[in-house]
Amino acid sequence: MKSTDSSRTATISLILALLLLLMVTVLKPFVIVNAGERGVVMQFGRVLPEVLGEGIHPIVPVINTVQKLSVRVQKHQIPTQAASKDLQDVFTDVALNWHIVPTQANVMFQEIGDENQVVQRIINPAVEEVLKAVMARYTAEEIITKREEVKAGVDQSLTGRLANYYIGVDDISLVGVHFSDRFSEAVEAKQIAEQEAKRAEFVAVKATREAEAEVNRAQGTAQAQRLLRETLTPELLQKQAIEKWDGHFPTVLGGNGALPFISLDGALPKP
Repeated sequence: MKSTDSSRTATISLILALLLLLMVTVLKPFVIVNAGERGVVMQFGRVLPEVLGEGIHPIVPVINTVQKLSVRVQKHQIPTQAASKDLQDVFTDVALNWHIVPTQANVMFQEIGDENQVVQRIINPAVEEVLKAVMARYTAEEIITKREEVKAGVDQSLTGRLANYYIGVDDISLVGVHFSDRFSEAVEAKQIAEQEAKRAEFVAVKATREAEAEVNRAQGTAQAQRLLRETLTPELLQKQAIEKWDGHFPTVLGGNGALPFISLDGALPKP
């Protein structure tokens, strides 16, 4: 009899355990929020002010449900087109790193929705509008030469705009900024023309300097010749001839058989 009662008790305990396990499995009175997530608690579809952090949390089955949202940094790249101050088409991809503000996950979900709705309804339109507004402040050339300033303007405007929707901006990059083919060809032609102008200017300056150098050389030669003529007097020439004389008269005789006579009166020092 006792054996039968013990067997019946064990059977009842097993059934209760199975029912409890089935209840836990089906009704799910606990929810696990993983790392990098927040749980938005809803009661019959109404968002509650409580935000569940990471870990395991008890909930009331059927009455409460939990929507999990990622609060990790997410990357989204948006292709955009805008116009510069001088009405040139500007094409670029905006690489945006963003995250949901963890403490405001419930409010954001209530007003906007999940991550996909955040991207489609908020981020994409905001990026396009901000980029158009910022690009319109600069000419096409300035967009290239002042790229960091342009990026800072986009960053500041977009950060302020998305903060209104409980979205934090971690980083913004302008990827592959380029213009229309016609404008690119015009820029290339302008650069080639500037290079040719600089080359022509260099050649002209070089020719001018060479001409000036040639004039200076000619003037120097003329000056040297003039000074030489002024210094080579007949007396100096005769003195130089005497200094080079080796003491022998030339063996050539004159036409009448007489030796040529060289006067030394002007060259010899007077007593």
